[in-house]
Amino acid sequence: MLFKEIVGQADVIRDLLATVQQNRISHAQLFCGPEGSGTLSLALAYAQYMNCAHKGEFDSCGSCPSCMKYEKLQHPDLHLVFPVATNTKIKKDPISDDFITEWRQIVLQQPYLSLDDWLAHIGVDNKQGGIQKHESTQIVKKLSLKTYEAEYKVMLIWMAEKMNETCANKLLKILEEPPEKTVFLLIAENTDSMLQTILSRMQIRRIPKIDTHSMEQKLKQEFALEGDDLHALTHNANGNYYKAFQLHSFENSHHDFFNYFTQLMRLSYSKNLPAASKIADEIAGLGREKQKAFLEYCLKMVRENFILNQKQEKIVYLYKQEKDFSNKFYVFVNERNVAGLTKELNEAHFHIERNGNAKIIFFDIVLKLMVLLRA
Repeated sequence: MLFKEIVGQADVIRDLLATVQQNRISHAQLFCGPEGSGTLSLALAYAQYMNCAHKGEFDSCGSCPSCMKYEKLQHPDLHLVFPVATNTKIKKDPISDDFITEWRQIVLQQPYLSLDDWLAHIGVDNKQGGIQKHESTQIVKKLSLKTYEAEYKVMLIWMAEKMNETCANKLLKILEEPPEKTVFLLIAENTDSMLQTILSRMQIRRIPKIDTHSMEQKLKQEFALEGDDLHALTHNANGNYYKAFQLHSFENSHHDFFNYFTQLMRLSYSKNLPAASKIADEIAGLGREKQKAFLEYCLKMVRENFILNQKQEKIVYLYKQEKDFSNKFYVFVNERNVAGLTKELNEAHFHIERNGNAKIIFFDIVLKLMVLLRA
């Protein structure tokens, strides 16, 4: 990954270049930013630059042996860790190395990918991805070996907030006193669930959303868009390149979520319990990551419709199909029920995340919607 391939983030890139050029690379860094901001891309480009044999002022050379291996994510001194779970092939104690071929494949195609897409790619069904204690054993083992050929050995951990407590605790010592020329690059979207003992050992880099100008230029180049179509996609993406990519191919991304949402709202408002229950059962049959993603989508739709209700259309972020539905639906999301809707959807997300019974949780949501939508 080259810095020039990253969308926006000019200030962050400038700082990263300076740490290498001034020989002040911190041994433990956390890239924390929202989905689609480019945290993974930045970390990969940074690792490639620090090991490039012919560094330029603004980027890696892209042609030395180190860069060529980094471009394929196959450098022997680049170690990759990410959330995994058991599937039809891996039945017990999964670790990142079990899925390294699949991870390289999808990241090279879409470095702005989401956790949900990754887990769907490896077919883990209802299971939630995580970084478990067996992974920490592998990390310590790999870092105890000598560097093969690079100046810096890099341990990159994607979605570091998915480390369980046992795994995180096992890494505390090596994070504090790593082997010489070893760099930890952790990537996270949310640090709330991470151990404070881990965070205290990290240099934290806050990665902002992608700025509007950079996003617009990238979308114009990538999708050959102009005029209102380009401005609408940029506005709705709201600094999230992955979301822009999804919105551009809406039929293949959130279209199912949109259909489920509209059906649930219509059937719940009309108090058609048998039909609404059938939709709830369908959603309960999705994997847990998709169930959580759907609830997050519902929360987003509630927010946008409430803003529409408040006549603040300039800060509404909806795709055309969503907007067409919301132009009629927004009157049902108002001051009397918006807090209740938000509370129930958040609680459902909480229980799904903790492996609650999905059928009961989504049936309960239907019952609550029947009351709240008529408030």
